[in-house]
Amino acid sequence: MMRMTVLASGSKGNSTVISSSRTRILVDAGLSCRELLKRMAIAGEDPTQLDAILITHEHQDHVAGLGVLARRLGIPVYFTEPTHRAWVRMMTPRTTMTYAKWLDHIQREKAPRAAAVAAQTYDIAAESASITSVYAEAASLNADAVDATEAREAMDTEDLCDPDAASTPTKADPTHLPAVEFFHSGTHFCIGDIDITPFTIPHDAADPCGFVFASEGIRMALATDLGYMPPNVKAALKRIDVLLLESNHDLEMLRDGPYPWSVKQRVLSRVGHLSNLATAEFLQKDYDGGAAWIVLGHLSESNNAPELARIAAEQALADHPTLLGNRILLAQQGTPLESICL
Repeated sequence: MMRMTVLASGSKGNSTVISSSRTRILVDAGLSCRELLKRMAIAGEDPTQLDAILITHEHQDHVAGLGVLARRLGIPVYFTEPTHRAWVRMMTPRTTMTYAKWLDHIQREKAPRAAAVAAQTYDIAAESASITSVYAEAASLNADAVDATEAREAMDTEDLCDPDAASTPTKADPTHLPAVEFFHSGTHFCIGDIDITPFTIPHDAADPCGFVFASEGIRMALATDLGYMPPNVKAALKRIDVLLLESNHDLEMLRDGPYPWSVKQRVLSRVGHLSNLATAEFLQKDYDGGAAWIVLGHLSESNNAPELARIAAEQALADHPTLLGNRILLAQQGTPLESICL
């Protein structure tokens, strides 16, 4: 048996569990750790049984909870090397200072620096103090120093007995993972008894991938976040039993919608997202009809409507009576989809 459970799909977060009878893989961790654990509980998926996390690409809606979840569960994360490097850079941003900010910083430092210099200036009035007072003060200071030294030595001795007492908290490294495994697009590999074939998808990320999962004679595929359907993706999506495919936006809703024009151009580009029309054209012209279930995913909440995506897909399949047995489901952003088991 194989099982696909879509925990979330959309621009606010994506995550899917792919399972065989012996292996469980979380594909993407685009929600917070707490929310992912909550979704898995709702869907009946045990997070402690996960064997690995597999990442499609480094965009925030696919990796938001990655580090925290992986560390909590103590499981490896699979990336391509460019995706891992991009994720590390994203998690450790470098800040820069403009010349204007530098000047402002220097001005703010002037007053404390002047006060420090004044504090270090020798007090001329102290020279008029009696020699006796000077010696008395020196003796007192010397006694205080001895007491401070003895106290420090005592504290050091206690620290040696209790290392935790001397330790100071350090900021956790957000890029630390229990283990990292690399794979290459186009080269299949295995996690447990699931054979995985990654394929390159056209998206504006470092090295984005879709996947075909095979085990026990069942094949499942995941292909979202792609601007168009190139030949390699069409070839990868042959003989699939369960297909999770992007149907991101309605063209008219996107053009008339609230996004800035620059964002609209990105979504419409060849490294953006599939429209309902583009998905329908694939289903009508290039889809082989092998899937028992087609899950439409990554639907935009601002620029799409679930029924528009469904109708476009159903109309595309209507021209092929032999494909009418395909059942179409809509993945949601807010709640997990009921598991598909074959």
